[in-house]
Amino acid sequence: MQPIIYVGQFLALISSVLAVAPYVALVALGHALFNHDIGRATTIIQWLIMAFLSQLTLYFVALLITHFADAKLVGINRRQIVASISRAPLSWFNQTNSGKVRKAIEDDTLTLHTLIAHAPVERVAAVVTPLTMLIYAFILDWRLGLLSIATIPIYLSIQAYSMRNMGTKTAQMDDYLGQVSATAVEFADGISVVKAFGTVGKAHERYREAAARFADFYYEWVRPLLRVSAVSESSIAIPVLLLINIGGGSLLIAAGEVAVEEVVAATLIALVLPGTVQTIGMMLWSYQLAGNAALRLSEVMTIPPVVEGNIELDPTVREVSVEYHNVSFSYGPGTPVLRDFSARLAPGTVTALIGPSGSGKSTAATMLSRFQDPDTGTITINEVDIRDLTFSSLYSTVAFVLQDPYLLRMSIRDNICLARPDASDEEVWKAAEAAHVADEIRALPRGLETVVGVDTALSGGQRQRVSIARAILTDAPILILDEATTSTDPDCEADIQAALNELVVGKTVLVIAHKPESIRGADQIIELDIIKDR
Repeated sequence: MQPIIYVGQFLALISSVLAVAPYVALVALGHALFNHDIGRATTIIQWLIMAFLSQLTLYFVALLITHFADAKLVGINRRQIVASISRAPLSWFNQTNSGKVRKAIEDDTLTLHTLIAHAPVERVAAVVTPLTMLIYAFILDWRLGLLSIATIPIYLSIQAYSMRNMGTKTAQMDDYLGQVSATAVEFADGISVVKAFGTVGKAHERYREAAARFADFYYEWVRPLLRVSAVSESSIAIPVLLLINIGGGSLLIAAGEVAVEEVVAATLIALVLPGTVQTIGMMLWSYQLAGNAALRLSEVMTIPPVVEGNIELDPTVREVSVEYHNVSFSYGPGTPVLRDFSARLAPGTVTALIGPSGSGKSTAATMLSRFQDPDTGTITINEVDIRDLTFSSLYSTVAFVLQDPYLLRMSIRDNICLARPDASDEEVWKAAEAAHVADEIRALPRGLETVVGVDTALSGGQRQRVSIARAILTDAPILILDEATTSTDPDCEADIQAALNELVVGKTVLVIAHKPESIRGADQIIELDIIKDR
């Protein structure tokens, strides 16, 4: 990647040097016309056209090269972000809002576009072009060179003063924008709920408050900058530059020190220099934003991953036991959820976890699939610590049916085959039949090829039975059941219960119980309570 960028910078260097050609040509053309040398004047114009076209071509090719590098880097960054997020523990998602994740994947990777696609070329051009012009102005006459930069030190001093806290301010701005993004995502994701309960105003209010906080911060930050900017801009205004350069140049012409065409060339250089300095200022601002984006991307890319073990369980063994040994876990300082929790799930039995909300039922259950690891203690499957298992072995041993099933935006076939992509159509239909959802899939225009959320919108009961079909096809010996019938209507509940009866046969089942009916027939009931000293 770096060699490609170096090539782009080298081409930009040559292009920037050629940018002085019009001013050199102006002086040379003036001398030729003064001496009535039409042939030489024609040659100068031809060389000027060639230099101008070469400059544009080289600059265009340089940008093309760096844009190619940027496109490649964006792809690499997004793949690394997705890979990092996929390896992150669930606790990271509990502590990170979805707006931050979206901003990293979409906004921050695009913000780096300036840093990779434009900065290498524009940085060279912004430095080499004015430097080359300034050198030429001093070559013409050192006094003309001084006149051309007379007001730039004033401009730079004022700008440096105004940007003294720029790093801190841009970081604060990004934080406020992150809050706006998070509340916008929250409002959009929950729009159906807030509308159903008539609380659109309250949900929208959180977004408006976040937007208002950003607006207040930005106004307080920018208002004094505008006054300072007005003063600095006046120092490089065209009338001021013309007064200094033409006035000073006229005195030198009157003294016979320089020619008219040299003063004109130096004055034009003086008019161009402030623009290049402003470009550098804008680049620094873009670099600051891109630098902050790079830091946020680095945070996402360096999430401590869940470490994979190297032990494979024997997939032919169907009698599987689970043991929790003095397991403790907290989501942060002062928020313990489990403390010294111990339990044994015997092979082929059903264990129900009961207790009030916040007592750690879901945490204890999801730990079995390493959604998060214990702070202390161990969880074993057939006396093997789950942290020592490979991910493929663990996930083929433990299956989930969650209370609120999530189906990916892909075909129903792919959703059912998520854990077994090589499953045959016969196996998929058999799983769908067992889950009591096959008839409804057949009734869809595209059957198993129906794309969820595109071709059709499945009801909650249908989504639940598709997720049960997925668990049936997975055929894992351990099943974690987050009371799948809690949020369904009575018409669907019988079908779902029948599907679950098919699913749990011969398995070691852990049920997260939310209502009394769930514990009927359980071989073991474990009651959890909220830890009082949080």
